[in-house]
Order: sequence, then C-alpha cells, then structure tokens
Amino acid sequence: MDVEPRLAAVVEIGSTGIRLLVAEISPSGQWKILDRAGKPVALGRDVFTSGQVSRESFMECLSVLRNFRECLKGWGLSDKDVHVIATSALRAARNRDLFADRVRQETGFTLSVVEGIEENRLMYLAVRFALKNDIPLFWRANSMILETGGGSTEIMLLRRGQMVAAHSLRLGTLLIGHSSSFASPSSRERYLNENLRNTSEFLSDELDLAYVRLFVVAGSDARIAAAVCGRELNENCRVINREDFIAFAESIQNYTVEECIEKLQISYAEAEGLVPGILIYKFLLERTGAAQLVVPQVSIREGLLIDLAQGVDPLMQEEFFSQITASACSLGRKYHFDEAHSRQVARLCMILFDALAKEHGMERRERMMLEAAALLHDVGMFIRASGHHLHGQYIVANSEIFGLHHDELNIIANVIRYHRGDPPSQQDIDYIALQREDRVLVLKMTALLRVADALDRGHSRQIRDIEVEKRSDTLVIRSSGSRDLSLERIGLDHKAGLFQEVFGYKVVLN
Repeated sequence: MDVEPRLAAVVEIGSTGIRLLVAEISPSGQWKILDRAGKPVALGRDVFTSGQVSRESFMECLSVLRNFRECLKGWGLSDKDVHVIATSALRAARNRDLFADRVRQETGFTLSVVEGIEENRLMYLAVRFALKNDIPLFWRANSMILETGGGSTEIMLLRRGQMVAAHSLRLGTLLIGHSSSFASPSSRERYLNENLRNTSEFLSDELDLAYVRLFVVAGSDARIAAAVCGRELNENCRVINREDFIAFAESIQNYTVEECIEKLQISYAEAEGLVPGILIYKFLLERTGAAQLVVPQVSIREGLLIDLAQGVDPLMQEEFFSQITASACSLGRKYHFDEAHSRQVARLCMILFDALAKEHGMERRERMMLEAAALLHDVGMFIRASGHHLHGQYIVANSEIFGLHHDELNIIANVIRYHRGDPPSQQDIDYIALQREDRVLVLKMTALLRVADALDRGHSRQIRDIEVEKRSDTLVIRSSGSRDLSLERIGLDHKAGLFQEVFGYKVVLN
C-alpha cells in the first residue's frame, strides 16, 4: 500500500521577525517547500535593551501567530505537525515562560525555546543539505560554520569533516547595533575587533583558524552579501570570493541603516543588523586561510524540516552520533586527557552496553551519551588528580558538546562524577535535581562505566578484547591472552559493587 506524503510546518520566532515554512514530506524522506511567510517583529530590540519582551511586541507576536494559525488551517495541518520554535531573543527574555504560556493560550501553539547548541545542530543539518556533494573540500579540509543572528553567534569547527567544537556566543547584530556605547562606526569596529580577537584566540586553541580552508556562513546578512557579489553553486548555495566579500564589507562598513535600505534595496528588519553581521564575518574570515565564503540559502527552519523528514534514518543518525563523539574527544584534548585510556574505556563500555541490552533497556542515544561520558571520565585530571571526578563533572556541565542538550550534558556530568568514589546519594544536590528517569539512567551508565574503567585500571590496555557471558547471578568477563590481570581484578573489587546493585550480577574476570 502506498503511503501518502505528509504536511509539516515550522514557525520560527526570531530576533527580527516570525517566519513560517510549510512543506510536503514524502515517505522516502524527501521534502519540498509549499509555502513561506514572514513578518518583521522587533523582539530582539526589546530583549537586548530591556531584558524582556515588551507589551507592544507581545501583542504584535500574538497577532502574527494568529494569522499563521489561520493560514495553517487552510493547509489542513494538525497541531502535531506544526513545530513552533524560538531562538536567541526569547532565550534571553526574562518573561519567556509567560510569553510561551500566553502563546499557547491564545493560539494553541506549543512553543519550544531552542538552546544555542541545538541551533547549531539544526544549522549543521541545513548546511549539509545545501552543500550536497558540490564541495568535497568539506570532508577533506578544516572548516568553520558560522551564523550571526540578532542575539547570538553560532560557531562550529570541523577538522576534515569531523566536529571539533560547537559554541553559542552572546554576540549578535542587534546587541551591537543597539548599544549606546558606540559614538561612531569606528568605535563599533574597534569593539568588534577587540571582542573577536579574543574569540579567535579562544577558537584557535581548539582548531588553528589559519588552517581553516572552508568558511561557511549562514544567515540573512550573508545571503544579502551573496546576492550582491556571489555566484550560484547550486539551487541552495552561493559562493563569494574572499577578496570580493572583503571589498563588499569595506564598502558598507560606514553605512547607516537608512543607507543600507536605500542602496541595497532591503527591508528595515534586514538592514538594522547588516553592518555588524558583515563585519563579524569579515574579521573571522581574515583569520582563516579560506579562499572563498560558502553561503547556504537555508536556515534552522530547513534544518528542522530535514530533521523531521529524516526521522530515524540509521545512516544519518550514526553520522550525527559520530559528530557528537568527535566533539567530546575534542573537549578531552582541550584538557589534555589520556586519549588512549579514554578510548579503551569507551570501547569496553560499548561492549558491556551491547551485551547487557536486555538488562538495561537503554536506547541508541543513551549508548552515545555513555560513550561520551567514558571518553571524558578522566577529563578532571587537568585540574587535579585528587577529586578529578568532581572536577570532571564541573568541566562537562559547563562546556558545550555538539548535538547534546543541557539536560543530556547534566546526565553525562553526573556519570563522570560517580565513575569513582561513593555511588549516588539522595544527599547529592546535583543528582537529586535530575528527573527520576534521568537518575535511573545515571545509575545504569555509571555502573557500566565503573566496570569498564576497572578493566583498564593501570591505563596500560592489558585487556585487548573481552567476551561477556551471563550466568544465573554472575557476569563472566573473559579476556584473550595471558597477561597479568591482577591490577584489573583489584579494580573490579573496588568498582563493581554498584554494578551488582543495579543489575544483580557479580562481576568475575577470567
């Protein structure tokens, strides 16, 4: 029986406006845009000057959303197929919860505020879609993906296609454009240069920007530049030569908003943050070795559509999970972790996870989270060996790992906290602050990690391969070879108690 295509809609509440996409998604995962709409709303101007959405913007947003609701009725879309997201402006608004509640009461839309790191993930999906296979350099060289919006700048660094780091910086075009600190364009430029100099030094600690060969810039400011001085790569992507972009940036750097509107024939909403956005791109471009800018004609709205269309495509899911673990490894390298030991513990963890799938009942995403925790379990050694589990918890809870939400980072941080020392307790504030289901996940993951860590107690990889056999009340781990495993057995005596509590098996190493 043929499966009919389904309709889906994405509504994005951004810093400068509210935008709508309606798309048809086929059973094969292909999709096409059927309708677009957008309306300027000055949310960012409110939030970045007063800290909250004003009453006037509140009412204007509700009016736009009611109109979009009527439009979506015409398409026959059910509520479950309408996805309403908000980005940096509402992330920063003190009254965002009241805003979301009022939106639900007045329009029926359930609003989700997207974290910066999730915005990175959706942008990555959109960029991958736009580039297609037309830029093989993306997989062979170092790349930077950059999007500057009204309230934040999202940055991803990739080494030969593998994620090195992802950051959401509180550096936005409206934040800069509406600051009263700048008496002239030159003072604004000095501020940007100083701010971005510090940012580029921080980024170069993770990936030397001088060796970045592909500079991918998303966002409306970049699309305006591409329309002026770029050329088409494919229907979803344009490219701009480095020299042409720098010349364009220098030609507009002293423009007022009114001059941008008049000379570039763009709207006020597009013009008010254009110059700061272009200057941010110019400054970072000049720190790279890229010969051109690649400008995808897409946004996180397309990224969310791709996410919806792909569903649980196993190939894309595995690629995405590999980017998460690559980002975790890069975080470990930043803090000089013992990579050989960490990878060995992660590998043993995965063998145990797969062998005990029936007992723990965790899914593929939890497997990836456990792998990230295993890779980073000793990252706190960077601060001090004594109490490194506590230091590791702090580092991970306050870091960004591509593709992981804040709640998932908290779970991983707690697993790292308990990979040694006392097991979780009801007196531990960070642990009891988790949801009940997440506390159970921490217990299961920690039990597996403790055993895997014990199997490389001396950081010498004495155990190369293991086989796992479940008996009535015993988990037998067999190691190939005839090496002395006395240290690993001592490690299990110290660390396997939680495993026995959680899964009911005594662990024996043969």
